[in-house]
Amino acid sequence: MKILVTGAAGFIGMHTAARLLARGDEVVGVDNLNDYYDVSLKEARLAQLAPDPRFAFHRIDIADRYAMERLFASERPQRVIHLAAQAGVRYSLKNPHAYVDANLKGFMNILEGCRDHAVEHLVYASTSSVYGSNTTRPFSEHQNVDHPVSLYAATKKANELMAHAYSHLFRIPTTGLRFFTVYGPWGRPDMALFLFTRAMLEGRPISIFNHGKMVRDFTYVDDIVEGVLRVVDKPATPSAAYDPASPDPATSDAPYRVFNIGNSQPTPLMEYIVALEKASGIEAKKEFLPMQPGDVPATSADTSELDAWVGFKPDTPVDVGVARFYAWYMAHYGRQPA
Repeated sequence: MKILVTGAAGFIGMHTAARLLARGDEVVGVDNLNDYYDVSLKEARLAQLAPDPRFAFHRIDIADRYAMERLFASERPQRVIHLAAQAGVRYSLKNPHAYVDANLKGFMNILEGCRDHAVEHLVYASTSSVYGSNTTRPFSEHQNVDHPVSLYAATKKANELMAHAYSHLFRIPTTGLRFFTVYGPWGRPDMALFLFTRAMLEGRPISIFNHGKMVRDFTYVDDIVEGVLRVVDKPATPSAAYDPASPDPATSDAPYRVFNIGNSQPTPLMEYIVALEKASGIEAKKEFLPMQPGDVPATSADTSELDAWVGFKPDTPVDVGVARFYAWYMAHYGRQPA
């Protein structure tokens, strides 16, 4: 197939594009290469994809309506995997307009492109952050997600609502994937594992929020990509279980689906750090700090709906995934600061 992957220079985007190319698909990659973090890392990711003749890259900002219209008209992808976004909970407190531009305007342009060019299936990244202040775990797609605690989460919830409207009005199959704390090689420098590794190699203390009382459903990037590929191959369909008299958030009479993708093995942050200490042979100096605004103390994914839909459940153990990340970091950066 010919598949458009937005955010192709990003962490998950690069891995997804590589897997699509490896199985024989043609990939149209889009990214604006902004400076939210080190552009050279994004360029290095793209360099992993560039040698494949079936990969075509366009440097475009998805918020640029006319550039996106031209892209859809010229490339005419059969399916779209939309991973481009302004990410990060904490940064949304500092630069909220970036989230409106990328996550709302950008997503609108993706939806219109799919509408105008009869795209067979749109798969897009949502986030576990949509569960917000919910304390009932594991998080399930059947739960209400109307209480986000960050603007980032609110924009991702908005994406799910926008997608549903287009699925209902124009019968475009859309599937949202709520990613749970993705980590692994080529990860973003603002992610905890990257920050911890860099600080430990430099002999600096690592910042541990909520005084270490954090639990995350850490999900290895290869598991995320496997889920994305299986889902893109199975377009959303209306749910036979949908009852308009008692609407369930996980069902719809439109060709619309939303799934959790998480490891379903919630891990205390301190155990995650121990896995990095073992992989690196370095004992971390620890600075315990209060909870940050917009953050939540724990996440945990119920992935039974995803398993029932595509027969897949992420299962990479944290110690294995962390060791792979550390090996990549040392190969890519050595002991030099990133």
